[in-house]
Amino acid sequence: MELEQIRQQIDRVDRQLLVLLQERMGLALRSEKFMPFADGAGHEDENDMLSHVQRLKLDLVERSFTRKLLNTIVTESRRLQNEHRPLVAFQGEHGAYGDVAARRLVPGGACIPCLEFIDVFRGLEKGHFDLGVVPVENSLEGAVTQVNDLLTTTKLKVIGEANVAVHHCLLAVDALDYREIRLVYSHPQALAQCRDFLARHRLEPRPYYDTAGAARMLARENPRAAAAVASALCADLYNLKIIEEGIEDGVANSTRFLLLSRQEYAGRGTKTSLVFSVPHQAGRLFDVLKLFARADINLTRIASMPLRSDPGNYSFFLDCEGSQKDAKLTGVLQQVQALTLSMKCLGSYPADTAGC
Repeated sequence: MELEQIRQQIDRVDRQLLVLLQERMGLALRSEKFMPFADGAGHEDENDMLSHVQRLKLDLVERSFTRKLLNTIVTESRRLQNEHRPLVAFQGEHGAYGDVAARRLVPGGACIPCLEFIDVFRGLEKGHFDLGVVPVENSLEGAVTQVNDLLTTTKLKVIGEANVAVHHCLLAVDALDYREIRLVYSHPQALAQCRDFLARHRLEPRPYYDTAGAARMLARENPRAAAAVASALCADLYNLKIIEEGIEDGVANSTRFLLLSRQEYAGRGTKTSLVFSVPHQAGRLFDVLKLFARADINLTRIASMPLRSDPGNYSFFLDCEGSQKDAKLTGVLQQVQALTLSMKCLGSYPADTAGC
């Protein structure tokens, strides 16, 4: 290796160390949900950690340095634990659009990555997290079906929303030419949102569990002739080169995220979400929608998906202006309850008026 290559590799390793430290701090914060600490009792034992690390027999890392390093890490972990930040779960790795939404919705929170959407829901339901952030719909690809399906059965409440602008980048380990790239890894939704760009440059899409996860894999493994579709934030986090920016097919690509909690929003809110099902008969859905029209309540979203338990019927997702604490909307919801097979109010919360 030449000197410049060695320097670049050192920079890459340093960034990976920092990303791993971020992950390690998140795990330390999560451990508090399982072992409540009192006056420092039950905190991590540096000596126990050191004994495990010393078994690695690292000939270039002195024991004295290892002890100092681990002591510093544990001290920082304790400082973070004593801040009692709310743990905000999102699907994906750090740098994912869910991470971006979580930082916007809970500025002082600790953003915790989860592998799957169900991990966000189940972890929050069990009390392992304080809040959760999930995507519900994209302006190009429509509803995120897995999340909508989970919303039909969960007892969690929606307490906020954020519309996040999605600007995809083509990322690679080195500054490559399009002709050197054959495979592109990313989440299926992101690949679908960049369908025209990939086809135009004859790039083969390879589905991955997450946009940021694809970027992280690319930085670690550097597969031959490969790139990833992810955010510009991922380029900074994982030391990747941006080959092309704004490769999404639509100029107004955005994803709407919901903020979930075990408790309802404490304020009045300006927007309400509900999910319901009606008998599979002509005019029954119209009868429900007519109630909102007569009350002069504006609907901002309506979507449907088949019921897993009864494929012949559908669940309908509806967002409207107003709060369930308003007498007018409360009256309408009572009438909706009488017309439907089932109805659940997901919550009233502040609408995102700032946009993308």
